[in-house]
Amino acid sequence: MVKRDTRAKETRLPAPWASDPAQSRGRLHPEDSDTVRGPRDAFQRDRDRIVHSISFRRLRHKTQVFLSPDGDHFRVRLTHSLEVAQIGRTIARALGLNEDLTEALCLAHDIGHPPFGHAGEDALEQALVGHGGFDHNGNTLRALMLIDSPYPRWTGLNLTWETLEGLAKHNGPIHAPGWALAAADAAFPLELTRWPSLEAQVAAIADDIAYDNHDIDDGLRAGLLSVEQIMAVPVVAEGWAATCARNADVAPARLVGELIRSQIGRMVNDVIAETEARLAAARIETAADVRAAGQLVGFSAEMREGERALKRFMYANLYHHPRQLEAAQAAHGVVAGLFGAYRGDPALMPGDWRDRLPSQEPERSRHIADFIAGMTDRYAVTRYREAVGPVDLPEGF
Repeated sequence: MVKRDTRAKETRLPAPWASDPAQSRGRLHPEDSDTVRGPRDAFQRDRDRIVHSISFRRLRHKTQVFLSPDGDHFRVRLTHSLEVAQIGRTIARALGLNEDLTEALCLAHDIGHPPFGHAGEDALEQALVGHGGFDHNGNTLRALMLIDSPYPRWTGLNLTWETLEGLAKHNGPIHAPGWALAAADAAFPLELTRWPSLEAQVAAIADDIAYDNHDIDDGLRAGLLSVEQIMAVPVVAEGWAATCARNADVAPARLVGELIRSQIGRMVNDVIAETEARLAAARIETAADVRAAGQLVGFSAEMREGERALKRFMYANLYHHPRQLEAAQAAHGVVAGLFGAYRGDPALMPGDWRDRLPSQEPERSRHIADFIAGMTDRYAVTRYREAVGPVDLPEGF
Protein backbone atom coordinates (compact mmCIF):
# COMPACT_ATOMS: atom_id res chain seq x y z
CA MET A 1 0.00 0.00 0.00
CA VAL A 2 1.26 3.48 -0.90
CA LYS A 3 1.71 5.63 2.17
CA ARG A 4 0.33 9.15 2.08
CA ASP A 5 2.81 11.92 2.92
CA THR A 6 1.15 13.78 5.79
CA ARG A 7 4.07 16.04 6.58
CA ALA A 8 3.04 18.92 4.28
CA LYS A 9 0.52 21.39 5.60
CA GLU A 10 -2.86 21.30 3.93
CA THR A 11 -3.99 24.34 1.98
CA ARG A 12 -5.24 26.93 4.46
CA LEU A 13 -8.04 29.41 4.20
CA PRO A 14 -6.79 32.95 3.62
CA ALA A 15 -5.46 34.50 6.80
CA PRO A 16 -6.93 37.86 7.86
CA TRP A 17 -3.59 39.52 7.00
CA ALA A 18 -3.52 38.14 3.45
CA SER A 19 -4.06 40.44 0.47
CA ASP A 20 -7.59 40.04 -0.86
CA PRO A 21 -8.14 40.41 -4.62
CA ALA A 22 -11.74 41.43 -3.95
CA GLN A 23 -10.41 44.41 -1.98
CA SER A 24 -7.80 45.42 -4.55
CA ARG A 25 -7.20 49.14 -5.04
CA GLY A 26 -7.68 48.50 -8.72
CA ARG A 27 -5.76 49.28 -11.88
CA LEU A 28 -4.42 52.52 -13.30
CA HIS A 29 -6.59 52.17 -16.42
CA PRO A 30 -10.22 51.10 -15.85
CA GLU A 31 -11.17 47.93 -17.68
CA ASP A 32 -14.61 46.99 -18.94
CA SER A 33 -16.08 43.73 -17.74
CA ASP A 34 -15.94 42.29 -21.26
CA THR A 35 -12.15 42.27 -21.05
CA VAL A 36 -12.27 39.55 -18.39
CA ARG A 37 -11.37 36.22 -19.96
CA GLY A 38 -12.22 33.24 -17.80
CA PRO A 39 -13.07 32.88 -14.10
CA ARG A 40 -9.99 34.57 -12.62
CA ASP A 41 -9.63 37.11 -9.87
CA ALA A 42 -7.48 40.24 -10.15
CA PHE A 43 -4.25 38.70 -8.85
CA GLN A 44 -4.62 35.59 -11.00
CA ARG A 45 -5.00 37.83 -14.03
CA ASP A 46 -1.86 39.75 -13.04
CA ARG A 47 0.13 36.54 -12.79
CA ASP A 48 -1.12 35.38 -16.18
CA ARG A 49 -0.37 38.73 -17.83
CA ILE A 50 3.19 38.49 -16.56
CA VAL A 51 3.64 34.91 -17.78
CA HIS A 52 2.33 35.82 -21.26
CA SER A 53 4.41 39.00 -21.56
CA ILE A 54 7.37 39.54 -23.87
CA SER A 55 9.37 40.84 -20.90
CA PHE A 56 8.96 37.51 -19.10
CA ARG A 57 9.89 35.45 -22.17
CA ARG A 58 13.13 37.41 -22.58
CA LEU A 59 14.30 36.18 -19.18
CA ARG A 60 15.22 32.83 -20.72
CA HIS A 61 18.26 34.46 -22.36
CA LYS A 62 19.29 36.86 -19.59
CA THR A 63 22.15 36.28 -17.18
CA GLN A 64 21.58 34.95 -13.69
CA VAL A 65 25.17 34.28 -12.58
CA PHE A 66 26.99 33.02 -15.66
CA LEU A 67 26.97 35.27 -18.72
CA SER A 68 25.46 33.62 -21.80
CA PRO A 69 26.27 30.18 -20.39
CA ASP A 70 27.29 27.57 -22.94
CA GLY A 71 25.93 24.77 -20.75
CA ASP A 72 22.23 23.88 -20.78
CA HIS A 73 22.16 23.11 -17.06
CA PHE A 74 23.03 26.55 -15.69
CA ARG A 75 20.31 28.84 -14.42
CA VAL A 76 19.17 31.96 -16.24
CA ARG A 77 16.79 34.70 -15.10
CA LEU A 78 13.77 32.70 -16.25
CA THR A 79 14.56 29.47 -14.43
CA HIS A 80 15.63 31.44 -11.37
CA SER A 81 12.28 33.28 -11.36
CA LEU A 82 10.39 29.99 -11.61
CA GLU A 83 12.35 28.60 -8.67
CA VAL A 84 11.66 31.74 -6.64
CA ALA A 85 7.95 31.36 -7.42
CA GLN A 86 7.93 27.75 -6.19
CA ILE A 87 9.59 28.73 -2.92
CA GLY A 88 7.36 31.77 -2.55
CA ARG A 89 4.15 29.79 -3.02
CA THR A 90 5.26 27.24 -0.44
CA ILE A 91 5.82 29.94 2.18
CA ALA A 92 2.64 31.82 1.23
CA ARG A 93 0.53 28.69 1.53
CA ALA A 94 1.89 27.86 4.98
CA LEU A 95 1.18 31.41 6.18
CA GLY A 96 -2.30 31.61 4.65
CA LEU A 97 -1.32 34.37 2.22
CA ASN A 98 -2.53 34.97 -1.32
CA GLU A 99 -0.51 32.53 -3.42
CA ASP A 100 -1.39 34.12 -6.77
CA LEU A 101 -0.14 37.58 -5.78
CA THR A 102 2.99 36.00 -4.29
CA GLU A 103 3.62 34.06 -7.48
CA ALA A 104 3.07 37.13 -9.67
CA LEU A 105 5.63 39.09 -7.65
CA CYS A 106 8.16 36.25 -7.73
CA LEU A 107 7.82 35.76 -11.48
CA ALA A 108 8.17 39.46 -12.30
CA HIS A 109 10.77 40.59 -9.77
CA ASP A 110 13.73 40.36 -12.21
CA ILE A 111 12.05 41.63 -15.38
CA GLY A 112 13.88 44.97 -15.13
CA HIS A 113 17.36 43.46 -15.32
CA PRO A 114 19.29 44.41 -18.49
CA PRO A 115 21.43 41.90 -20.39
CA PHE A 116 24.44 40.49 -18.52
CA GLY A 117 23.00 41.07 -15.06
CA HIS A 118 24.86 43.43 -12.77
CA ALA A 119 27.60 44.08 -15.34
CA GLY A 120 24.98 45.41 -17.76
CA GLU A 121 23.31 47.40 -15.00
CA ASP A 122 26.60 49.05 -14.04
CA ALA A 123 27.21 50.01 -17.67
CA LEU A 124 23.76 51.61 -18.00
CA GLU A 125 24.17 53.37 -14.66
CA GLN A 126 27.36 54.98 -15.94
CA ALA A 127 25.82 55.78 -19.33
CA LEU A 128 22.96 57.62 -17.66
CA VAL A 129 25.08 59.70 -15.29
CA GLY A 130 23.57 63.16 -15.54
CA HIS A 131 20.31 61.68 -16.82
CA GLY A 132 19.06 60.02 -13.62
CA GLY A 133 21.04 56.80 -13.64
CA PHE A 134 19.66 53.28 -13.99
CA ASP A 135 18.11 50.93 -11.44
CA HIS A 136 16.80 47.49 -12.39
CA ASN A 137 13.97 47.62 -9.83
CA GLY A 138 12.68 50.92 -11.17
CA ASN A 139 13.09 49.53 -14.66
CA THR A 140 10.83 46.60 -13.75
CA LEU A 141 8.00 49.07 -13.10
CA ARG A 142 8.86 50.99 -16.27
CA ALA A 143 8.82 47.82 -18.38
CA LEU A 144 5.48 46.61 -16.99
CA MET A 145 3.72 49.99 -16.92
CA LEU A 146 4.98 51.55 -20.16
CA ILE A 147 7.18 49.52 -22.46
CA ASP A 148 5.54 46.09 -22.68
CA SER A 149 2.18 47.12 -24.16
CA PRO A 150 0.22 44.26 -25.77
CA TYR A 151 -3.23 45.78 -25.16
CA PRO A 152 -4.99 48.15 -27.59
CA ARG A 153 -6.53 50.57 -25.07
CA TRP A 154 -3.77 51.29 -22.56
CA THR A 155 -0.02 51.23 -22.15
CA GLY A 156 1.70 48.55 -20.12
CA LEU A 157 0.14 45.41 -18.65
CA ASN A 158 -2.20 47.44 -16.42
CA LEU A 159 -1.43 45.37 -13.33
CA THR A 160 -3.18 45.91 -10.02
CA TRP A 161 -1.94 48.38 -7.43
CA GLU A 162 -0.95 45.53 -5.11
CA THR A 163 1.28 43.88 -7.70
CA LEU A 164 2.98 47.14 -8.68
CA GLU A 165 3.40 48.12 -5.03
CA GLY A 166 4.96 44.77 -4.21
CA LEU A 167 7.39 44.98 -7.12
CA ALA A 168 8.36 48.54 -6.22
CA LYS A 169 9.24 47.89 -2.58
CA HIS A 170 9.50 44.14 -1.95
CA ASN A 171 12.82 44.89 -0.25
CA GLY A 172 11.25 47.46 2.04
CA PRO A 173 10.17 51.11 2.08
CA ILE A 174 11.83 53.52 -0.35
CA HIS A 175 12.49 57.09 0.75
CA ALA A 176 14.60 58.29 -2.17
CA PRO A 177 13.31 56.63 -5.36
CA GLY A 178 15.18 56.94 -8.63
CA TRP A 179 13.58 58.66 -11.58
CA ALA A 180 11.94 55.54 -13.06
CA LEU A 181 10.33 54.49 -9.80
CA ALA A 182 9.39 58.08 -8.97
CA ALA A 183 7.63 58.34 -12.34
CA ALA A 184 5.71 55.12 -11.68
CA ASP A 185 4.72 56.41 -8.24
CA ALA A 186 3.58 59.74 -9.70
CA ALA A 187 1.34 57.94 -12.20
CA PHE A 188 -0.14 55.49 -9.66
CA PRO A 189 0.86 56.40 -6.05
CA LEU A 190 2.36 53.32 -4.40
CA GLU A 191 2.94 54.55 -0.82
CA LEU A 192 6.66 54.00 -1.21
CA THR A 193 7.58 54.94 2.35
CA ARG A 194 5.34 52.29 3.94
CA TRP A 195 6.04 48.58 4.27
CA PRO A 196 4.61 46.34 1.54
CA SER A 197 2.26 43.38 1.84
CA LEU A 198 3.30 40.09 3.38
CA GLU A 199 3.16 38.60 -0.12
CA ALA A 200 5.81 41.07 -1.29
CA GLN A 201 7.96 40.34 1.75
CA VAL A 202 7.70 36.62 1.00
CA ALA A 203 8.76 37.21 -2.62
CA ALA A 204 11.88 39.05 -1.42
CA ILE A 205 13.04 36.32 0.94
CA ALA A 206 12.15 33.57 -1.55
CA ASP A 207 14.55 35.30 -3.96
CA ASP A 208 17.30 35.17 -1.34
CA ILE A 209 16.67 31.51 -0.56
CA ALA A 210 16.69 30.57 -4.22
CA TYR A 211 19.92 32.24 -5.26
CA ASP A 212 21.75 31.52 -2.00
CA ASN A 213 21.42 27.82 -2.70
CA HIS A 214 21.09 27.46 -6.46
CA ASP A 215 24.19 29.58 -7.06
CA ILE A 216 26.15 27.04 -5.01
CA ASP A 217 24.83 24.34 -7.33
CA ASP A 218 25.82 26.29 -10.44
CA GLY A 219 29.20 27.26 -8.99
CA LEU A 220 30.01 23.61 -8.28
CA ARG A 221 28.83 22.57 -11.74
CA ALA A 222 31.03 25.22 -13.36
CA GLY A 223 34.07 24.14 -11.38
CA LEU A 224 34.48 27.55 -9.76
CA LEU A 225 33.61 26.15 -6.34
CA SER A 226 34.43 22.86 -4.64
CA VAL A 227 32.65 20.97 -1.89
CA GLU A 228 35.73 21.42 0.27
CA GLN A 229 35.57 25.21 -0.20
CA ILE A 230 31.94 25.59 0.80
CA MET A 231 32.55 23.69 4.02
CA ALA A 232 34.03 26.98 5.26
CA VAL A 233 30.46 28.24 5.64
CA PRO A 234 29.04 26.94 8.96
CA VAL A 235 25.42 26.66 7.80
CA VAL A 236 26.54 24.64 4.76
CA ALA A 237 28.89 22.45 6.76
CA GLU A 238 26.07 21.62 9.19
CA GLY A 239 23.77 20.76 6.31
CA TRP A 240 26.43 18.62 4.63
CA ALA A 241 27.08 16.66 7.82
CA ALA A 242 23.38 15.98 8.26
CA THR A 243 22.98 15.00 4.61
CA CYS A 244 25.90 12.58 4.76
CA ALA A 245 24.60 11.06 8.00
CA ARG A 246 21.19 10.41 6.43
CA ASN A 247 22.79 8.88 3.35
CA ALA A 248 25.81 7.04 4.75
CA ASP A 249 25.63 4.38 2.03
CA VAL A 250 25.64 6.91 -0.84
CA ALA A 251 28.77 8.26 -2.52
CA PRO A 252 29.36 11.92 -1.50
CA ALA A 253 29.48 12.98 -5.17
CA ARG A 254 25.78 12.15 -5.42
CA LEU A 255 24.78 14.18 -2.36
CA VAL A 256 25.27 17.74 -3.61
CA GLY A 257 21.72 17.97 -4.93
CA GLU A 258 20.39 16.62 -1.67
CA LEU A 259 22.41 19.23 0.23
CA ILE A 260 20.87 22.03 -1.85
CA ARG A 261 17.35 20.69 -1.38
CA SER A 262 17.76 20.24 2.36
CA GLN A 263 19.19 23.75 2.76
CA ILE A 264 16.23 25.27 0.94
CA GLY A 265 13.92 23.28 3.20
CA ARG A 266 15.71 24.43 6.35
CA MET A 267 15.53 28.06 5.30
CA VAL A 268 11.87 27.83 4.28
CA ASN A 269 10.87 26.18 7.55
CA ASP A 270 12.86 28.78 9.50
CA VAL A 271 11.11 31.66 7.69
CA ILE A 272 7.67 30.17 8.31
CA ALA A 273 8.27 29.63 12.02
CA GLU A 274 9.90 33.03 12.54
CA THR A 275 7.20 34.88 10.60
CA GLU A 276 4.41 33.17 12.52
CA ALA A 277 6.07 34.24 15.76
CA ARG A 278 6.44 37.85 14.56
CA LEU A 279 2.81 38.01 13.43
CA ALA A 280 1.67 36.83 16.84
CA ALA A 281 3.99 39.19 18.72
CA ALA A 282 2.88 42.19 16.64
CA ARG A 283 -0.79 41.19 16.99
CA ILE A 284 -1.39 41.52 13.28
CA GLU A 285 -5.08 41.19 12.48
CA THR A 286 -5.51 42.72 9.04
CA ALA A 287 -3.58 43.38 5.81
CA ALA A 288 -3.60 47.08 6.76
CA ASP A 289 -1.80 46.27 10.03
CA VAL A 290 1.06 44.77 8.03
CA ARG A 291 2.03 48.07 6.38
CA ALA A 292 2.49 49.78 9.74
CA ALA A 293 4.30 46.93 11.47
CA GLY A 294 7.68 46.85 9.74
CA GLN A 295 9.57 43.72 8.65
CA LEU A 296 7.47 40.68 9.46
CA VAL A 297 8.78 38.02 7.06
CA GLY A 298 12.33 36.98 7.80
CA PHE A 299 14.87 34.51 9.13
CA SER A 300 15.46 33.80 12.79
CA ALA A 301 18.52 35.54 14.24
CA GLU A 302 20.59 32.35 14.00
CA MET A 303 19.62 31.62 10.40
CA ARG A 304 20.08 35.25 9.42
CA GLU A 305 23.69 35.18 10.57
CA GLY A 306 24.27 31.90 8.77
CA GLU A 307 22.74 33.22 5.56
CA ARG A 308 24.83 36.39 5.68
CA ALA A 309 27.99 34.32 6.09
CA LEU A 310 26.95 32.31 3.04
CA LYS A 311 26.47 35.49 1.02
CA ARG A 312 29.90 36.79 2.02
CA PHE A 313 31.45 33.52 0.91
CA MET A 314 29.64 33.57 -2.44
CA TYR A 315 30.74 37.12 -3.23
CA ALA A 316 34.36 36.35 -2.37
CA ASN A 317 34.57 32.99 -4.13
CA LEU A 318 32.00 32.97 -6.96
CA TYR A 319 30.60 36.36 -7.90
CA HIS A 320 34.06 37.96 -7.75
CA HIS A 321 35.93 34.96 -9.13
CA PRO A 322 38.57 36.08 -11.70
CA ARG A 323 36.76 34.27 -14.52
CA GLN A 324 33.51 35.96 -13.57
CA LEU A 325 35.15 39.38 -13.41
CA GLU A 326 36.75 38.86 -16.83
CA ALA A 327 33.37 38.00 -18.34
CA ALA A 328 31.70 40.93 -16.55
CA GLN A 329 34.27 43.34 -17.97
CA ALA A 330 33.55 42.11 -21.50
CA ALA A 331 29.80 42.38 -20.90
CA HIS A 332 30.17 45.91 -19.55
CA GLY A 333 31.98 46.83 -22.75
CA VAL A 334 29.18 45.44 -24.92
CA VAL A 335 26.46 47.44 -23.15
CA ALA A 336 28.53 50.63 -22.95
CA GLY A 337 29.49 50.26 -26.60
CA LEU A 338 25.87 49.85 -27.69
CA PHE A 339 24.79 52.93 -25.77
CA GLY A 340 27.59 55.00 -27.27
CA ALA A 341 26.82 53.79 -30.78
CA TYR A 342 23.09 54.54 -30.55
CA ARG A 343 23.72 57.86 -28.85
CA GLY A 344 26.07 58.87 -31.63
CA ASP A 345 23.99 57.53 -34.52
CA PRO A 346 20.31 56.80 -33.73
CA ALA A 347 19.90 55.48 -37.28
CA LEU A 348 21.54 52.28 -36.02
CA MET A 349 18.45 51.56 -33.89
CA PRO A 350 15.52 49.57 -35.28
CA GLY A 351 12.87 51.69 -36.99
CA ASP A 352 10.20 51.64 -34.28
CA TRP A 353 12.66 52.63 -31.56
CA ARG A 354 14.33 55.19 -33.78
CA ASP A 355 11.02 56.77 -34.76
CA ARG A 356 10.03 57.25 -31.12
CA LEU A 357 13.38 58.69 -30.03
CA PRO A 358 12.79 61.93 -28.06
CA SER A 359 14.68 65.01 -29.17
CA GLN A 360 15.44 66.33 -25.66
CA GLU A 361 17.43 65.09 -22.69
CA PRO A 362 17.11 63.25 -20.38
CA GLU A 363 14.31 61.47 -22.24
CA ARG A 364 16.53 60.79 -25.24
CA SER A 365 19.20 58.88 -23.31
CA ARG A 366 16.60 57.10 -21.21
CA HIS A 367 14.86 55.89 -24.37
CA ILE A 368 18.12 54.41 -25.66
CA ALA A 369 18.63 52.73 -22.29
CA ASP A 370 15.09 51.31 -22.48
CA PHE A 371 15.97 49.61 -25.75
CA ILE A 372 19.22 48.17 -24.46
CA ALA A 373 17.75 47.09 -21.10
CA GLY A 374 15.17 44.94 -22.86
CA MET A 375 17.78 43.00 -24.81
CA THR A 376 18.76 39.43 -24.08
CA ASP A 377 22.46 38.61 -23.71
CA ARG A 378 22.80 37.09 -27.15
CA TYR A 379 20.77 39.81 -28.88
CA ALA A 380 23.03 42.43 -27.30
CA VAL A 381 26.11 40.67 -28.65
CA THR A 382 24.53 40.45 -32.11
CA ARG A 383 23.58 44.14 -32.13
CA TYR A 384 27.04 45.10 -30.89
CA ARG A 385 28.70 43.26 -33.75
CA GLU A 386 26.37 45.00 -36.21
CA ALA A 387 26.64 48.50 -34.73
CA VAL A 388 30.17 48.58 -33.33
CA GLY A 389 32.25 45.68 -34.59
CA PRO A 390 33.91 42.48 -33.43
CA VAL A 391 33.93 41.74 -29.73
CA ASP A 392 36.43 39.54 -27.91
CA LEU A 393 34.54 37.45 -25.36
CA PRO A 394 36.11 35.15 -22.76
CA GLU A 395 36.08 31.43 -23.46
CA GLY A 396 32.74 29.86 -22.62
CA PHE A 397 30.98 33.25 -22.63
